[in-house]
Amino acid sequence: MYRKTTLENGLRILTKKLPGTSAVTVLVLVGAGSRYENNEIRGLSHFLEHMFFKGASRYKNAKEVAEAIDSVGGIFNAFTGKEYAGYFVKVASEHIKVAIDVLSDMLVNSKFKQEEVDKERGVILEEYNMYQDTPMYMIGWDFEKLVFGDQPLGWDEIGTKEFIKNASHKDFVDYFEKLYTPDNTVVAISGDVDHKEVSEMIVDYFNMESDKKAFEFEVLKEISTEKISIIEKKTEQAHIAIGFPGLSERDPDHWTLMLLSAMLGGGMSSRMFLAVREAKGLAYYIRTSTDNYIDGGTLVTTAGVDLKRIDDAIKSIVDEYKRIKEEGITEKELKKAKSYLKGKMILSLEDSEEYSHYLAKYELLHGEAHTPEHLLKKIEKTSVSDVERVIDKIIKKDMLKLCVIGPYSEKDNERFLKLLTF
Repeated sequence: MYRKTTLENGLRILTKKLPGTSAVTVLVLVGAGSRYENNEIRGLSHFLEHMFFKGASRYKNAKEVAEAIDSVGGIFNAFTGKEYAGYFVKVASEHIKVAIDVLSDMLVNSKFKQEEVDKERGVILEEYNMYQDTPMYMIGWDFEKLVFGDQPLGWDEIGTKEFIKNASHKDFVDYFEKLYTPDNTVVAISGDVDHKEVSEMIVDYFNMESDKKAFEFEVLKEISTEKISIIEKKTEQAHIAIGFPGLSERDPDHWTLMLLSAMLGGGMSSRMFLAVREAKGLAYYIRTSTDNYIDGGTLVTTAGVDLKRIDDAIKSIVDEYKRIKEEGITEKELKKAKSYLKGKMILSLEDSEEYSHYLAKYELLHGEAHTPEHLLKKIEKTSVSDVERVIDKIIKKDMLKLCVIGPYSEKDNERFLKLLTF
């Protein structure tokens, strides 16, 4: 079982002692993802993530930050999602104080100096270009834009070139003061950790002002009615995403949808892989996945396919959705999907970083952390009728959507639209 302490200023501390390890991960999760942005500051959450590594009070520049972790053989990194941003350091447990010291200095005392902003914007622009040149990555973002439309949940985390080129010191300070507050922050520590000892360290190092989170992100409005999005790009392979609006993390069926996703395209023995790649040789990579947010989600199959056989690939993927809709699933198939999903979860939780992320995410977004065992029990209780109920809820031909990246244009819309039918 994990342990939890809430400080007077609202900062929450979660710890989980993991057996058989001498390592520890200190993760700080803050409710400050890209959904908190508006059109004028698109990309600020991600840009701010970079700026925290530029030095603060005790570690005055990027070199000192890096050397502090390198000197103890640690690993540190950060990430920005749509609903939160995370910062973590993984070290041998004897160096846990170094991890807490570095993270607290970054997240409490950063200055966001304009000269550092100006230097880092070049790095961010190159990261932007990298994503644009990687359609295998972009297809997922483009599909969410197709599903959610022109609102924060439909925007990618990298932001716009216009904002990246014009971000200022004031932008970072304003955003930091409004969202990087103790009540909007969770510190989760997993591995070889003592709760009492580490809680005392966090009290000493995370001396945050008792401010309150200034605003919530914009709730999801209606789902977009658009069915097709074509991003014209000269490529040697077409990248496609075919799927449906999914379920939110607050929907009790969202774990059932993940089981359905595993059956459709969760591994090399899944329906999509066998039918589209193995039987017909239409794709190199193909997978089905879900994305779940507080108030929305997606179920999508993505694939990289032969430019000349894109029609066959789209039709084959749609046919697998149709087949599972019409024929349902078997008890044997559900049992295999349960084992697959549970196995993936257990393997990921061998890593203290993943365990900390798991605890912190549920605490931050849902107000209560869950142990993996709690969710494993939910998966195990799922029945064939539960999955078939979710199939009826999600797999609807009028909600089917297609995103394409490749050497195509709007003139191909009608051609592709005719393939999106059961």
